[in-house]
Amino acid sequence: MEEYIRSRVPWSTEPSLKFKAEEVGINFDDFIADLKEGKSDMEIAKEFDVTEKLIYHLRDHFMRYGLGHIMGQD
Repeated sequence: MEEYIRSRVPWSTEPSLKFKAEEVGINFDDFIADLKEGKSDMEIAKEFDVTEKLIYHLRDHFMRYGLGHIMGQD
């Protein structure tokens, strides 16, 4: 009997961090620069005039998945 191994495709249905940031009106490059500088969620939220909760979720996405959220294996 032949055994078939299910292929795990190297993509995801989760939107990228860039897409998520731009969808809510945040300049992606500036957001990444703020993270690199170690700014707090409150500082970033004030800069972009959004809630701290929104920045928290964007930061969490970055910390969990990185920039592109492309994962998989063959």
